[in-house]
Amino acid sequence: MAIGLLAKKIGMTQLFNEHGRAVAVTVLEAGPCIITQVKEPKNGGPRAIQVGFEAVKASRVNKPMQGHFKKAGTGPFRYLREFRIPQGEEYAPGQQLTVGLFQEGELVDVAGTSIGKGFQGGVKRWHWKGGPATHGSTSHRAPGSIGSTTFPGRVIKGHHLPGHMGNDRVTIQNLRIMKIDSDAHLLVIEGAVPGPEQRLVTVRKSVKRPGAIVAAKGVVQVIEEEEEQKPAKKPAKKK
Repeated sequence: MAIGLLAKKIGMTQLFNEHGRAVAVTVLEAGPCIITQVKEPKNGGPRAIQVGFEAVKASRVNKPMQGHFKKAGTGPFRYLREFRIPQGEEYAPGQQLTVGLFQEGELVDVAGTSIGKGFQGGVKRWHWKGGPATHGSTSHRAPGSIGSTTFPGRVIKGHHLPGHMGNDRVTIQNLRIMKIDSDAHLLVIEGAVPGPEQRLVTVRKSVKRPGAIVAAKGVVQVIEEEEEQKPAKKPAKKK
């Protein structure tokens, strides 16, 4: 797991790139996060840091956690999460992590809890086509046949059926950072991230494409160059 920040989803808006194209973006209030513990494994396991986000009153945490924060020399926090750190990188309790970890154009992975939808039918939950709408049909959104008779004689485990939808842990990978506001601790990320507004999310460096920087104009330029290279249409023959 790459190092990252805890953030709160502010909402969505749109930006216009240099070519005038509207891009949907999500605004996140990322950090600042304070390191509350550095975990050094004794048997050669992965190293990790524990970070806190959103300071709260001491009365909001129990006495064991008050002692934990006192040992770290920090105040109490509402949220605590861990990030693995590679060998050679040194961190200390009380150190502050900000949006300076990232740069514009960098790809990140954002993890959070999706919006809960409650109990939903198969058409909404699994995007079923549905049954006939007319000609005497009475099964418009019903499941219909869900298995065979003699063999296998049962419903296969994992079959798509109505049930609880949403409220799951979801990770969206390789989202591009469009803008960074260091003064306001804001990350503007292209696309949507899991969860409703004011929900906690985790932003970390991309695992599959670490260090990748994607320019906003790069894709547009490639498309325009390909369009220019298309051969011209031959003039129609005269009859």
